[in-house]
Amino acid sequence: MKKINCRILIADDQDEVLIAARLFLKRQVETVVTLNNPKDILSSIAQHQIELVLLDMNFRLGYEDGREGIYWFKEIREQFPDVHILLMTSYGQVERAVEGMKLGAIDYILKPWDNDKLLDSVKQTVKKIRKNKTSTKEQSPVMNQLYAGISEPIQKLYKMAQRIACTDANVLLLGENGTGKYVLASFIHQQSLRAQGPFVHVDLGALHENLFESDLFGYVRGAFTDAKQDTAGRFEAAAGGTIFLDEIGNIPLRLQTKLLQVIQSKTVVRLGENKARTVDVRIIVATNTDLKIAVEQRTFREDLYYRINTIELLLPALRDRGPDIPLLVNHFLNFYSEKYQQEDLRLADGVLEKVAHYAWPGNIRELQNRIERGVILAEDNRVTWEGLGFSELPVLEKPKNEPSLAAIEKFTIEQTLVKHKYNVSRCAEALGLSRQALYRKMEKYNIHQP
Repeated sequence: MKKINCRILIADDQDEVLIAARLFLKRQVETVVTLNNPKDILSSIAQHQIELVLLDMNFRLGYEDGREGIYWFKEIREQFPDVHILLMTSYGQVERAVEGMKLGAIDYILKPWDNDKLLDSVKQTVKKIRKNKTSTKEQSPVMNQLYAGISEPIQKLYKMAQRIACTDANVLLLGENGTGKYVLASFIHQQSLRAQGPFVHVDLGALHENLFESDLFGYVRGAFTDAKQDTAGRFEAAAGGTIFLDEIGNIPLRLQTKLLQVIQSKTVVRLGENKARTVDVRIIVATNTDLKIAVEQRTFREDLYYRINTIELLLPALRDRGPDIPLLVNHFLNFYSEKYQQEDLRLADGVLEKVAHYAWPGNIRELQNRIERGVILAEDNRVTWEGLGFSELPVLEKPKNEPSLAAIEKFTIEQTLVKHKYNVSRCAEALGLSRQALYRKMEKYNIHQP
């Protein structure tokens, strides 16, 4: 008999209940994990990539009202919105279990349970899990999972982001490439009073100097050869919403002056006219450049730095988000398994441990790309270490002594160039940069092709 393809966690304070449930379900389900301490629930879900939790309503002796079960139910739903929950309760706590269903629980199971009914509930829930995965497979593979992180750094970051979202303060997002600056900017917009307005993303690193003004501020007919009609720029397009200026550390000084004028006055002047147009936008900017050093070196205007830096948020590197790595791996694995119609995929033995100890110079973007590659190259329903592409890489050593963002960025670029045999196009794609932006960074860090 083929086992049900699902990863289940059973949480109950009674060891005899855990033993009985495990003995029965282990014959029916591929992965069954048990624990008797509710404080371990969230870490166990992340570690074992759990899809379904059987959650007891009471954990402490003398507390029989089911409130503790509701508390942990809410914690699971907040941290892992994709995980399904079946509540386990006695006859006396049915009312509390019904409350849990109103909050989103799939069903409740009465203890002592009937094995056939328990198995039927599990089977029905697994069907819902598979159906939900199919219906959401076109969603962004990063967006939801980044919010669901359980590590302390990402929790603090998103709590702070939520606090400032309701203001119109300018926000500066710092962090290495691939840490999710776009995702965080989008989150701030979605949580703000401007959520119904547009969210306009501008990659300043990919914007050619000659197009900077016309693209950001707009132009009028006849302003240049191909200007056949009046056209609004990105700032006007973001009116009533948020404009996200990515890679702000890459723009030259003369263009920084023009950007500063717009940010200070909240007005734009289209290319080819003298009329100032008011723009009602919230401004979020991002960079992986150390702007304080850039200011000291006079490559970045000090007044612009302070204008964009009302609130500063630093995104943690993936290597500093240990508990989130299994969660992200599971999310990407499910996403790309559905996308490429690869059923019942699992990581080969030992792969998750190696992934957890890897330095991840490319952060979440690198993890996402490697899992996609691993799914495509999977054999016998297993994603291998070699399939993730690690056998082709030189050994990576983390920068020492709390390196600056600039040192980490240089390290990442050098390692990526080595990996792609100094093919600039492939390296730029892997880093999420344009060729021009990569060349500028190579010049900045004195990195030369052999």
